[in-house]
Amino acid sequence: MAVEFLWRLPMHGDGRRAHDLHTRGEWNRQGASRVAPKHGDDDFGYIDYLSQVARAADLAGFHGALIPIFRFTEEPWVVAAALARETRNLRLLIALQPCFLHPVYAAQMAASLQRISRGRVEWNVVTGGGGADQRAYGDFIDHDSRYARTEEFLRVVKGASTGEPFSFDGRFYRVEEGGLLPPLASQPVPRIYLAGASEAALAVAAKHGDVHLSWGEPLHKQKEIIDSARRALDAQGAGRDLRYGMRIDILARETEEQAWAELRQMFATVSDTTRFGHARKTSGFGDSESVGGKRQFALHQGNTLHFDELIVGPNLWAGMSQIRGGPGCVIVGSHEQVAQRLAEYVEIGVSTFILASNPHLEEAYRVGEEVLPLVEGARDARRTAAALRVAQA
Repeated sequence: MAVEFLWRLPMHGDGRRAHDLHTRGEWNRQGASRVAPKHGDDDFGYIDYLSQVARAADLAGFHGALIPIFRFTEEPWVVAAALARETRNLRLLIALQPCFLHPVYAAQMAASLQRISRGRVEWNVVTGGGGADQRAYGDFIDHDSRYARTEEFLRVVKGASTGEPFSFDGRFYRVEEGGLLPPLASQPVPRIYLAGASEAALAVAAKHGDVHLSWGEPLHKQKEIIDSARRALDAQGAGRDLRYGMRIDILARETEEQAWAELRQMFATVSDTTRFGHARKTSGFGDSESVGGKRQFALHQGNTLHFDELIVGPNLWAGMSQIRGGPGCVIVGSHEQVAQRLAEYVEIGVSTFILASNPHLEEAYRVGEEVLPLVEGARDARRTAAALRVAQA
């Protein structure tokens, strides 16, 4: 299975250190507040910067770009529509939650954007981690019900996109003689990325997913997630396999010493405010029901004050969520070492990577030009070494 690499767009600011992540476009340099351009002026806005990052990822050979969503970010559908005309080959992976809109309308929006982008739309369907953030979106149903709703949502999307009259009567949605009409009905349904490590999440991924996505973990723990997803597929008699995807940051430099030194400098800028503010959102703090978030928290069990205690594997550090929120792990090392670590994940079944590094513009070029071309060579070297071991046994 061919390996594919996506880049994450910096939807909530960008920079090198914890205290300057909001420095590009019209983000306020003094904090996280936004300073919107005035109507009628020609200031350089944040969408201009996102366009630069997307074009860099396209030029550097990435296959796609994740457009995340939080309550403090731009809306991904709107951003994707803008970027569709700024890029040529980059697939646009839109994060959305089923609670946001009706699946028939979601299918219509996707079909229109497929026409605009010439078939480059994909969906990261986020069922939601529950807790305060979920309630803030007006969504109050429990964990397993949210996954049941996601399953219905995707059934309706697929049914409404066939071009045939479609009716549905479920727990969450009802449609009577609906469905898209030409020319929208002829557009492909977006490829579906589904995340989650819970039993309910894996069951939905087994039924509807094209890519099962998780946050990066040490090699043996990543394999646990893949094995669990495959068992869910077998339990449903799906007769197919998924692609397995991983979101992880990269810090690659000419030498390992340079990479670790830079990471230590970044860690030194973290204050208690940034440390615990990011952690509550993304690493199992607070009232989140996210099993994936709890797995990230389990990597360090809250012991986040000492840099060396966050090293959880070869070239793997679990403290990035303190610096910029989001996934906790970063692969850090020389270009060759980072490529080797990525090749190890490919060996256990990961075939889709969503990568990121701050600042996203410069690092898209660096990772695309200096790391990704080495991954296939690292895979070949591992295969050759394995063949030699077998021959000598």
